[in-house]
Amino acid sequence: MRTGEPLPEVGEVLTALATGLWHWDTAASEVTVDAESARLLGLPARRAALTGAQVRSRLHPVDWNEAAEVVQRAAAESTLAEVRMRIMDEGGRNVRTVRSRFKPSFDSLRNGYELIGTLQEVTEPAPGTTAGRTAVTGDWRRSREAFLLDAGRALAEARSTEEVLRVAAGLAMPGFSPDGLAVFGISGDRLTVIGHHGQPRNDMNPFVDMPLDTDYPAAEVVRTGQAVYLSSPDEYRDRYPLTWPLAERFGRRSWAFLPLIAGGRTMGAWMAGFAYPVAFTPDERSVLTTVARMLAQALSRAGAAETQRELTDGLQRTMLPALGPQIPGVDVAARYVPTGGGLQIGGDWYDLIPLPRGRFALVIGDVQGHDVRAAGLMGQLRIALRAYAAEGHRPDAVLSRASHFFHSLADSAEDPADHRFATCYYAEVDPATGIVESARAGHLDPVVRMADGTALILATEGGLPLGIDPDSDYPTSRTALEPGDTLMLCTDGLVETGGHDLLTGWNRLRVVLEEHEGDLEELADALVQAVHGPSSHHTTGPLADRREDDIALLLLCWLDEKCGRGISTVVQPPVRRTMLTVAQAQPERIAVARQHLRELLHDWPDEEQRDAVVLLLSEVLTNVLVHTDADALLVAEVRGEPGERRIRVEVTDSGDDLPHKRRPGEMASSGRGLMLIELLSDAWGVAPRGEGKSIWFEIYESPGEGSEEDPEAVFGLLDPPEDV
Repeated sequence: MRTGEPLPEVGEVLTALATGLWHWDTAASEVTVDAESARLLGLPARRAALTGAQVRSRLHPVDWNEAAEVVQRAAAESTLAEVRMRIMDEGGRNVRTVRSRFKPSFDSLRNGYELIGTLQEVTEPAPGTTAGRTAVTGDWRRSREAFLLDAGRALAEARSTEEVLRVAAGLAMPGFSPDGLAVFGISGDRLTVIGHHGQPRNDMNPFVDMPLDTDYPAAEVVRTGQAVYLSSPDEYRDRYPLTWPLAERFGRRSWAFLPLIAGGRTMGAWMAGFAYPVAFTPDERSVLTTVARMLAQALSRAGAAETQRELTDGLQRTMLPALGPQIPGVDVAARYVPTGGGLQIGGDWYDLIPLPRGRFALVIGDVQGHDVRAAGLMGQLRIALRAYAAEGHRPDAVLSRASHFFHSLADSAEDPADHRFATCYYAEVDPATGIVESARAGHLDPVVRMADGTALILATEGGLPLGIDPDSDYPTSRTALEPGDTLMLCTDGLVETGGHDLLTGWNRLRVVLEEHEGDLEELADALVQAVHGPSSHHTTGPLADRREDDIALLLLCWLDEKCGRGISTVVQPPVRRTMLTVAQAQPERIAVARQHLRELLHDWPDEEQRDAVVLLLSEVLTNVLVHTDADALLVAEVRGEPGERRIRVEVTDSGDDLPHKRRPGEMASSGRGLMLIELLSDAWGVAPRGEGKSIWFEIYESPGEGSEEDPEAVFGLLDPPEDV
């Protein structure tokens, strides 16, 4: 070209340089290529409009995935991108390698990328020709280092043999990638196939069980501990004529067999097969050897972890009972989830013990610790509880004897500082009546989900955890289940896992209990999923550094097909009921009773009526404790359909003196109890009993606007609770 002549067109220059142009719109899946780009892609050499799928079918899948990552990074950093890609023909054979440089941009409105770039063939010698190979460039060395780092990280994160094999199958080695992999193991004097990739399952049958003295490359590698590299079919045929017919049908051109060595012991062999000739230069052998070492370490770790998991899971299963045959009148479901770290074994357990006269006992507990000793103590304690229950002891006696037994076990530890304790909840259930009698040793209170879905914590009396004080007492609590009620027993792992305390953990579970639709087995799964499911399914609590814990869960539903959800099929209309005993020595349980009543009325529309019910309950309970020597038994129930419900509260004691209505003077400090009940309730009464009396009152549901009286004014005129 002479000086002064106009410059040629850009297209002419690119054509002279054998460089093609292309434009890709991922949102529309449209690719426009010029004649040179079409030729490089193995298509007719003319300008064409293609779909994304047509272009993708011409690229090696590994290169496609790498290019997608490069596009995302380059678009995020607003930089040029460069990738190398192998072009494949219809038969899946590599026809050339091309280099593409492009500038990607992301269109947020169309949610797609727009790429404009060049395509140029990379001139390389034919694979497998050592003399013609060029020196390894710095780019290739950097790619190799990056590949080994990524491969090492991925293999280190694999937790099972299946995951290790999946990672190995997805490795894309820089410059040469096998299209078939196989991992061989050793079983006695036989060679076995642990896993493979790139060939049909049945085609591996001849290699599944092969003697180690077979004339086969993998067997030789295991015998000698030395790698075998076969660069061509002729070399394979000459060295291993007996097994060549087995390998010939796979159509590969080169093979590498490397020993898998971990801890100085050859544990198997790794085969990498290539669809094109590979010369196995020193650099390529170095990459393969490094991958084989990492693969052996990963398989060794995964095998040890799987053996440990199998051992601990088997031990835990032998210590946890099968729920056995269906119990008439009730439905039972249970779950156990070990902690995610360490031995995955701990001291949590549950049990179901048959008792005489059709009754049975539910047991749940937690031995301190997450180790083999905790599991051993748990097994011994479970057997002891079964023995004491079989002797016919009541719940309080069962736990008292268990505490003596566990204290002696804990004292027998070799290390005096390793003194363990255990929490436990033991309940006897009569399926004929729904009566539950229980005793609690430092364990969580049970939860009842009523037939309409309302979930309440049952405040039961309890004692110290087992093993702390062998002479500790365990008071008995009595609860009556209604048809359709579901009783939930769990260990603290279900509540606190995820960094929760008892309050936030209970609020999380309460949502699941009250909103879940389904049978008891599905409810058990939903409760565990709320705690251990994917991060999108559960919420973390305020104590993010709290250690994860085992989970034991036991659910029991009484006499209802829907098991506590929806309207009961046995009793109409729906009823909610709670029972609570307040002893003379436990005035603090009045606060528990108030909280129970508020939870029972959680969906009562009139807040002033709720306050009135709680106030009257506090008045009646306080007077029993102050003016009698008896304990108070509270029974509260809500009946009726929403909008037409009534709350009835009845407090019974064994005192003989009946209350009388008084007319106190202005300065009197007592005598206003019955006046208060008469003012705030819709109905009330005093009923003599065989031994003692009961005082009851009822309040009928209002729309929520409040009553005609001004409760605040009434409350302001009243003294603290006194004798009624």
